[in-house]
Amino acid sequence: MPNVMTPPFDRRIGVPLLSRLRTERGQQDPFPLYARLRSQGAVVPAPWGGFLVTRFDLCDEVLRSGAWLEPDRHWRERQGLSTRWLAPSAREMSGTLPALNPPEHTTVRRTAGAFDRGTIQGMSGSVTRVTDGLLDTLADRLRGDGEADFAALVGEELPIATIGDWLALPSADRPRLRELTHEQVFAQELLPSAGQLARSDAATAELRTYFMELVRDRRTHPREDPVSRWITTWDGLEPDQDKADEAVYLLTLFVLLASLETTSTLLSTMTFLLAERPERWDLAAARPDLASAFVEETLRFDPPTHVISRVAAEDCTLGGVGVRKDETVHLMVGAAHRDPARYRDADRFDPFRTRPAHLAFSGGIHYCLGAPLARLEATTLLRRLVVRLPRLTVVRRPAMAPRVAFRRLLNLNVAFA
Repeated sequence: MPNVMTPPFDRRIGVPLLSRLRTERGQQDPFPLYARLRSQGAVVPAPWGGFLVTRFDLCDEVLRSGAWLEPDRHWRERQGLSTRWLAPSAREMSGTLPALNPPEHTTVRRTAGAFDRGTIQGMSGSVTRVTDGLLDTLADRLRGDGEADFAALVGEELPIATIGDWLALPSADRPRLRELTHEQVFAQELLPSAGQLARSDAATAELRTYFMELVRDRRTHPREDPVSRWITTWDGLEPDQDKADEAVYLLTLFVLLASLETTSTLLSTMTFLLAERPERWDLAAARPDLASAFVEETLRFDPPTHVISRVAAEDCTLGGVGVRKDETVHLMVGAAHRDPARYRDADRFDPFRTRPAHLAFSGGIHYCLGAPLARLEATTLLRRLVVRLPRLTVVRRPAMAPRVAFRRLLNLNVAFA
């Protein structure tokens, strides 16, 4: 351990705040809770061990440094069978790209390819067509019923249509895949309950069956699609066909999960922020050149992912606090994005910020592979929404899923203003 004085910690101090964060009421507006957590320090002891990091610069440092690792399968095995890290769904996720460390991470990331500039440009027309169709449906429902659930009709539908088309997934299968994604994400939560892990385990098992069958089908009947290309790539890297198919399955699973859960939250959160304040809607309509800025400020103001976990590769210090090898730090992104030391007037939504950088897509070697696609969907939706529809207003505040790491609006009922 580096020569640093680490004060004795009372690990109970964060219990009340974390208990409230896990509730639907706490998720309605977690930011005052984050402010209280920040007031307790930049590196706060977590009740179960490890630390919660609340300051932007420290979160950014951890994400960019090779001194901090993903809690990969080797680390998880050392935690013991009784921990949530070795639940079947968590064990399955340890094989996907976000849970790998170099050199394995480097190999898998290179095979993924995915959303380069050419791919994004090629998807742009399709995303626009799908968006327009979904907004037609939303407008019809608004005119007929007076209000409509934006999250259900648009926020949830655009990501599954986009990634479903790209992966060439049958349209009939997509609603079930979306449901399974919402269940599976509990394996990646900060404090999942036993019941939530059981739901995640069941969803993960069904997703494995589905995607392994898909990989076998694409091997027998290849197409011009990413899954078929990944099979070809992995056949050149792995002589064992079963292992190659497993690698393609894990890559396909990751792409689906990453494309649906966080992007749907981004789309609905952005629309909520626009619709709750008429001046924001009017500005977005008058200044289409600000679409990207609105998206980036949404990602800062209320990101889809509020917690990212890392493990110390060696004994070290972080913010003057000693952290031992294999100890976890949980980067409280939602708190870091409101850090007044980083952002002036941090609690104000401001698309004109001159320093908009954020951690919504993580950082370093684990920077989100699907960030360009999420940005494409969000900017396309924003531009089409304010042109195609009269100004919307929020009918009632959306219900929120009782989760800490991954935000989710359960509904977003809107009406014409």
